[in-house]
Amino acid sequence: MKKAFVCSMFAVVSLSAGSLFAAPLSNMEKLGKHLYQNKDLSLNSTQSCATCHHQTAGFADPKNARDPYNSFVSLGDDGFSKGGRNAPTAAYCGFSPILHQAASGEWFGGMFWDGRKTGEVLGDPLAEQAQGPPLNPVEMNMPDLEAVIDRIEMSNYANLFMNVFGSDVFTDPATAYDLMAKAIAAYERSVEISPFSSRYDRNELSGRERRGLRLVEQNCIQCHSMDQPAGDPGPLFTSYGYANIGVPVNEALLDVPGTVYAPPDRGLGGIDSLNDESQWGKFKIPTLRNIAVTAPYSHNGVFPTLLDMVSFHNSRDGWPAPEVGENISALVGNMGLNGDELDDIVAFLHALTDQAGNI
Repeated sequence: MKKAFVCSMFAVVSLSAGSLFAAPLSNMEKLGKHLYQNKDLSLNSTQSCATCHHQTAGFADPKNARDPYNSFVSLGDDGFSKGGRNAPTAAYCGFSPILHQAASGEWFGGMFWDGRKTGEVLGDPLAEQAQGPPLNPVEMNMPDLEAVIDRIEMSNYANLFMNVFGSDVFTDPATAYDLMAKAIAAYERSVEISPFSSRYDRNELSGRERRGLRLVEQNCIQCHSMDQPAGDPGPLFTSYGYANIGVPVNEALLDVPGTVYAPPDRGLGGIDSLNDESQWGKFKIPTLRNIAVTAPYSHNGVFPTLLDMVSFHNSRDGWPAPEVGENISALVGNMGLNGDELDDIVAFLHALTDQAGNI
């Protein structure tokens, strides 16, 4: 969390990249933070959004980040069930648009690794994503949305919920559940989770990191775009598109008790709204921001280190067969870089970690 500083008895507020000063949260964002951190929104009060998307791991799962060779997916509220996909970062997700197909035929936007929360229902993919975990039996395991809203109504921030959305907000649980999700999304878009405060943003790169940046610009930006949309504080290092890069099956994950991992995972092409063979094996292209602290990597966590992930992008030689053999992108696996150049890229990726105090 960012620290607030006081100067001449006035709170100093700055949204500029690299700032040491915290912008105050709006009431909507404060409410979203309460909801994001509230373990009582899980059946046994053991899990919140922050459990699997924590600031200490770049808003990914800290248990996985601490032991990426053995921990790949997140533990559910029941203490046994585990998901089938590695928890991605929640940071910078709010910039992902509604799922849509471009003229090229490629898909962009949506939420989750497979884009199944499209944004078409609430007009916001991030809010739709926030509705998923509380009712997912493998995650927070609440029986229904009414039970979630009952716990919010009994919480110590219920008055804030009513102040933001109206005194009668709890009379319609379905509407309240939509509003809960929108508040969580507002917090996830706040400067506490998406601060643009890395050394890259502060223009403090070392010589090696600058060499790595040039290599990223030469080899990676077709997927990890450095375009800066109007009004955004900095590049997002993703197109929010989808690709099958030929990731192998995570054999170790097959032996994890309680997991729902069942390859082949068809990703975008497997969601009900598409069911499209031309999209089999394609997964959301993640942002590179904070990637150095969000191990392990890929949708199934098969790459324990950042160097493993970068090396795979450089050359697929020596790696097991792809989990899904169709639709493999030709943009990865043939960069032809040497070991020093790979180390330069990894060094640059470390420079995309937001400053201490933000994560």
